[in-house]
Amino acid sequence: MLGGKKPSKRPAWDLKGQLCDLTAELKCYRERTQTLDQENQQLRDQLREAQQQATVLGAERRTLEGELARVQAQAEQGQQELGNLSARVLELEERLGTQESLVQELQKEQLGLQEERRGLATRLEEQERRLQTSEAALSGSQAEVASLRQETVAQAALLAERGERLHGLEMERRRLHNQLQELKGNIRVFCRVRPVLPGEPTPSPGFLLFPSGPGGPSDLPTRLSLSRSDERRGTLSGAPAPPTRHDFSFDRVFPPGSGQDEVFEEIAMLVQSALDGYPVCIFAYGQTGSGKTFTMEGGPGGDPQVEGLIPRALRHLFSIAQELGGQGWTYSFVASYVEIYNETVRDLLATGTRKGQGGECEIRRAGPGSEELTVTNARYVPVSCEKEVEALLHLARQNRAVARTAQNERSSRSHSVFQLQISGEHAARGLQCGAPLSLVDLAGSERLDPGLALGPGERERLRETQAINSSLSTLGLVIMALSNKESHVPYRNSKLTYLLQNSLGGSAKMLMFVNISPLEENVSESLNSLRFASKVNQCVIGTAQANRK
Repeated sequence: MLGGKKPSKRPAWDLKGQLCDLTAELKCYRERTQTLDQENQQLRDQLREAQQQATVLGAERRTLEGELARVQAQAEQGQQELGNLSARVLELEERLGTQESLVQELQKEQLGLQEERRGLATRLEEQERRLQTSEAALSGSQAEVASLRQETVAQAALLAERGERLHGLEMERRRLHNQLQELKGNIRVFCRVRPVLPGEPTPSPGFLLFPSGPGGPSDLPTRLSLSRSDERRGTLSGAPAPPTRHDFSFDRVFPPGSGQDEVFEEIAMLVQSALDGYPVCIFAYGQTGSGKTFTMEGGPGGDPQVEGLIPRALRHLFSIAQELGGQGWTYSFVASYVEIYNETVRDLLATGTRKGQGGECEIRRAGPGSEELTVTNARYVPVSCEKEVEALLHLARQNRAVARTAQNERSSRSHSVFQLQISGEHAARGLQCGAPLSLVDLAGSERLDPGLALGPGERERLRETQAINSSLSTLGLVIMALSNKESHVPYRNSKLTYLLQNSLGGSAKMLMFVNISPLEENVSESLNSLRFASKVNQCVIGTAQANRK
């Protein structure tokens, strides 16, 4: 190691390796010191020999000087020998000086080596102390690791126990949640009255009233009273007859001042039932301009305060699905959006060259023996966030069939059906559930005369209105048939009911919004809508069953 290449530096944690290196280095220095001591001894021997030789030479020189006096003849030879001896002495003295210098250097080096040895001994002691400290720390860490392993095993067992308990609580929550929804009714009817818009005449006082419930004003409104004057009727005295008052009662009534958030809060728990595996169908019914599309999709401009039920429902589902993800559930959502126009199904999510090819869409069974329905050639788009839903709604608004009528500048002339197929899985427990959420914006329910458009397209508007009224009539017949437990339910009499049949039967939960106008000029259509909604509200459909595997 002294003359060779130094070994690579060991890492700081390799204490034993560093100790071995220091021990080997100390051994080398000891061997080198021993060698230097031997060389020093040899030099001392040589020095004594040289001193002896010098003494002998001195004696010889004196002898030669004595003999020089006696032997003049040999003076030249003796003088030459003396010169040689003097040169030899000078050489020996020079060598002696060199050896003394070397001895001094070796002594200095010996002192340095001794100092270095003391330093190495000190470092060795320090490393030994550090090694002992590390071994003690290692022993403590091993004991701590063993303790932590025991705690981990105990916590894993506790976590598994709590997971079982949480799963049981979640199943109980779903059962109680479903019981609560069934107590409210598997088919419910809400009435919503839109506010008077700028430029519209203000209704006369008493035209629309919202009587308080048995608990007084603190009760949520569930009743609505509408008065109607008939100028053709009169009393015997010739005075006009008093207005006729019509009273209606629903599961909930939303006066004109009710906001979108208040409306959604009332249906949020029903929407959540779709995550639990129950088919849910919510549809808005009413005449043109009564606020159906505003209720379902919201207002323009992207104002969060006026967001409709569709974006709010999906945001709520995404949030609840994320919470259930902590319990082991994973959910996927696939959206579709179609309209039914003159009994023709059109894809509202069509893009590019597929736009306007709604006639190619047909309602079919998903497969042989399957109860699931699908729309051929329609787009089914996986969604996972609000922005994806907003993009789909924007595209659907552009594609939906609208036209001018005598009651509304841009009146929806078709039924729009937004469906979200929900699939849930708990892989650890082998559980699966799936159900559709259907959110339907029905076409205007007005009778033929008030809704006819003027101009050359009158026949087309007439045909549209007949198709709309026929499908709405079929919807009422289907609900009545389900309520009466009839053996035949006329789903196929309309494309609307055929598409929604899995969301209307006994395994589904339904909610109908009847939207009415606050204007007196629309009193006739408002009464028709309220009477239809009252009939639906009297229907009772069987207990819903979750679609689980």
